Amino acid sequence: MGNIYDVRTYEPSQSIGYLMTRVKVEMLAALDRELAADPHLSALGVTSAQFIVLVRLVGTGNRKSATDLCKELSYDAGAMTRMIDRLEKKGLVRRMRCMKDRRLIYLEATDEGRAAYPRMLEMSVAVQNRFLRGLGQEDAQKLKGYLTRMLHNAG
Repeated sequence: MGNIYDVRTYEPSQSIGYLMTRVKVEMLAALDRELAADPHLSALGVTSAQFIVLVRLVGTGNRKSATDLCKELSYDAGAMTRMIDRLEKKGLVRRMRCMKDRRLIYLEATDEGRAAYPRMLEMSVAVQNRFLRGLGQEDAQKLKGYLTRMLHNAG
């Protein structure tokens, strides 16, 4: 298959990359607003970025290192450390030293983090459904397939 874009006619603000970035930014902002409006979660001060980290810890059910999270989420190590510090301060995540290799520190969600997760997930689903309004199941599956193919092409 040939190239989709031609540099002579390329309009950055109409490109797929730009539009995907805008959708991501708007989805995260919408989730931030929902989290801030929820009585329990607003007291915790949970953000969409923190939710994404919790998804990787609670949603997969695995302990992870900060390095693992950085790779999975394309975060800078310093930013991830600050994020984990905030989540730990809020009582949602804890650091645990590996018993086999004391140099390694794993992260896991606390009971409070796991308890808050279902409500955060519910809000995330509601935001995604709002952004997909007007698309049918088939359209959504196609979009998911296209995005998955693009991620595969990136690797």
